[in-house]
Amino acid sequence: MSIIKVIPCLDVEKGRVVKGVNFINLKDIGNPAEMAAAYQDAGADELVFLDISASHEGRATRIDLAKTCREACSIPFVVGGGMGSLADVGEVLDAGADKVSLGSAAVRSPQLIKEVAAKYGSDRLVVAIDAKKLRYSKAGTKDRWEVFVSGGRENTDIDALEWARKVESLGAGEILLTSMDCDGVKEGYDIPLTRAIADAVSIPVIASGGAGKIEHFVEAVADGHARGVLAASVFHYGQISIREVKEALQAAGYEVSL
Repeated sequence: MSIIKVIPCLDVEKGRVVKGVNFINLKDIGNPAEMAAAYQDAGADELVFLDISASHEGRATRIDLAKTCREACSIPFVVGGGMGSLADVGEVLDAGADKVSLGSAAVRSPQLIKEVAAKYGSDRLVVAIDAKKLRYSKAGTKDRWEVFVSGGRENTDIDALEWARKVESLGAGEILLTSMDCDGVKEGYDIPLTRAIADAVSIPVIASGGAGKIEHFVEAVADGHARGVLAASVFHYGQISIREVKEALQAAGYEVSL
């Protein structure tokens, strides 16, 4: 059994950590580097930094974000947002990131997944999938989750399960799966979505979107088959500690790094 990772997510906009609900109504939370250092002290296994407006605004990920966070902490961290080429990825990794996360760019240029995996290794590549459940009433169709890009602004009409299988085949080493329906709502992860994706691939799936109680983290692993749990606001506001999550996972029989 692999170790279950507990990962705080820091959404960054204009150099500040922000948080919203269902990808909107963003509020300022704090300084990325300061929060990175604090989360390292709190026992985070890994950190994810997402420059959430980079793709939508058509600009490059802030290289200084990777540099300052590398100086602030020594635990592994992932940077995502705004990378559209192999050169962009290289700059972020050279600046100090351990991994990169590709979301919109991966959808627009699937070949980039293969290129990054070939040059830097699958273990340094995360593909982020932002999925939303859509209901269809046409004859012969059924509800399904579809992939959204540009910070949740654009529906690609791509089936999330099919996309997960494809990114694995192209070389992704991990999937960061965010439920847009559950994001920031704190009523629990989207277990059916998480389980469907996790069971469709063999690479690790990190559950994101919806954590509000300690038991939600355990459910994501036990029922959703996730191999990592990611959250933002409950950690940012001190409602739940990383250690509490790890102790709950350990009590449920899962291996964690304490």
